Amino acid sequence: MSSGDNWHPVGLSHSIEAGSSAGTRLFGQELVVWRDTSGTAHVWEDRCPHRGMKLSFGFVRGDHIACLYHGWQYDRAGYCQYIPAHPDLDVPKTFKVPVYLTKEQGGMIWTTLSENPPPLPADRDQTVPLRSLYFDCGVAAAIAALGTVRLTPFASQGLTDTTVRRLTETLYTVSSGDDRLQIGIQAISETRTALHLTICGWPKLYEGFGQSHFLDWALQLRRAIEQPARGAAVEMN
Repeated sequence: MSSGDNWHPVGLSHSIEAGSSAGTRLFGQELVVWRDTSGTAHVWEDRCPHRGMKLSFGFVRGDHIACLYHGWQYDRAGYCQYIPAHPDLDVPKTFKVPVYLTKEQGGMIWTTLSENPPPLPADRDQTVPLRSLYFDCGVAAAIAALGTVRLTPFASQGLTDTTVRRLTETLYTVSSGDDRLQIGIQAISETRTALHLTICGWPKLYEGFGQSHFLDWALQLRRAIEQPARGAAVEMN
């Protein structure tokens, strides 16, 4: 998987609450994922331009994120708007954090290192969060394991075939009967990968028992990746 012009998931939407932030990596690059108090998600370089402190260690106030070290505050466009040590300073526009395009879809937060990425496949289904899994392996090994674990249906009766489909380089589905999971692939580094899992369907149907049901599949997938087996062929959509 290359950085290219793709959208990449960097977390489940429900894992970043309004007014909070978290650090992550994409292709080894440190990123901060934060959500302002209005609910809008942002993905930036995880570094304050002043002294290089990680912004993910800082705090969110309204539509700003502030560095923990000296309290420099940055607006949603990445520009520093306020320096506590110099409250009357008209802050130069050169004090800016690199920001990346960000969108939410399918219960995940997505970003891209490109300025002109292709659109994600349209998906109007409601989603229910499952969990994020982190592995000490490359992307290829994680993807190969998707077809090795049978998905037992929750909403359907009896056992049906498990189908794995690649929608994009970073988005896969695993389905069985009327049930479908989405798997977003995050290349943290060459040797570290995250899979972000959501259930496609009504929350009334899947929240609670449905989440517990598919969590068992997720844990089986973890074992399959940590104890590699030969992966099944992936069907292109």
